[in-house]
Amino acid sequence: MDREIPKTQLLRARRKRIAVIACIALSVVALLGLAMSLTSSSVNRANLTFGEATRGTIEASVNSSGTVVPAFEEIITSPINSRIVEVYCKAGDSVATGTPLLRLDLQSAETEMRKLTDQMRMKQVELDRQDATSHTSLSNIEMQIKVKQMEVDRLKVELSNERYLDSLGSGTGDKVREVELAYRTGLLALDQLRQQLDGERRMAVADKRMKELEISIFNNNIGEMQRTLDDARIRAPRSATLTYINDQIGQKIAEGERIAIISDLSHFKIKAQAPDSYADRIREGARAVIKAGKHRLDGSVMSVEPQSQNGMLVFSVRIDDADKARLRSGLKADVYVMHDVMDDVVRIPNAPFYKGAGEYELFVLSPDGSSVSRRKVSLGDSNFEYVEVKSGLQPGEQVVTSDMSDYKTSKTIKIK
Repeated sequence: MDREIPKTQLLRARRKRIAVIACIALSVVALLGLAMSLTSSSVNRANLTFGEATRGTIEASVNSSGTVVPAFEEIITSPINSRIVEVYCKAGDSVATGTPLLRLDLQSAETEMRKLTDQMRMKQVELDRQDATSHTSLSNIEMQIKVKQMEVDRLKVELSNERYLDSLGSGTGDKVREVELAYRTGLLALDQLRQQLDGERRMAVADKRMKELEISIFNNNIGEMQRTLDDARIRAPRSATLTYINDQIGQKIAEGERIAIISDLSHFKIKAQAPDSYADRIREGARAVIKAGKHRLDGSVMSVEPQSQNGMLVFSVRIDDADKARLRSGLKADVYVMHDVMDDVVRIPNAPFYKGAGEYELFVLSPDGSSVSRRKVSLGDSNFEYVEVKSGLQPGEQVVTSDMSDYKTSKTIKIK
């Protein structure tokens, strides 16, 4: 027999069904809201910037960073170990050629200079004395040769007389042989003296040349020391601006240590660096475009350092019409070195989102302009104006070039 269900139990079951239905409805609404937020966010058109995909030419470039530096800069180093005695200029002064910058203590260098000068004088005195000694020795030998020549001449006459007497029967053969032997001995002695004179002359010439070479070496050392002393009187080598000077009076300075820098602040160049993987694209003479502050300047690569530094290739860029460029030393600059020309390619304006060739997810404007949708786009080389589009965009389409990092999860964004 059926029993009637109590009303309280029915009411409890009804409330349970209503609660389950309500939970399901709320879940569906939340999911719909989440889906809508993911697929249909909205943004004001005024907050977006667009770039149109066009077909044209791109002069591909290597993007690098650099710094504006003086076109001319000379580091002045100390030529000797010394200390700073006086400072005549301060950093920032404009100096003309020959302007005294500072004075070093030259007492030790001047003492060394006097020592070298005295040694050179001693060498000169030794040379003079050697010349006198050689002259006396050669004169003695020459006199001996004259005496021996007279003796040989006498023996020759005597030999002729003895031979004549022997032919008449008044002389003897022994006497002739005796005189003849004396004559030949005299000839040998005379030849020996002449050879000795020739040897002494060559020896005197060699000794003199050696002494003259020693004096020449001393003169060179003195000249070098004099140049060192002149350099130690630190002066500006040309008209420029003094950008650094060691003004610590009394400080000891080692030979070769930097004590001043002068720079031409009216002309500048760019010292830039790029990854050394671009070494085959950065060459001397290549055209470059420089963006420094608000300035856009043309230039060319003037030199490339042969060795990379920590994986970076360092090069210098000459600025065309540098006189007209209002630059200052230390200003950061973007440098674009041109290396290739690509004709008839799809391109979009270069913008901060571009970090190099590769795959990107960009927002593309719909044909009716009501929304932008996320799309995969393959980008290639670039220059400071355009980026090559390899795939994903057609000429005439509009792509968002402004920062869209706040919409990383959105696929479609409505435009208000």
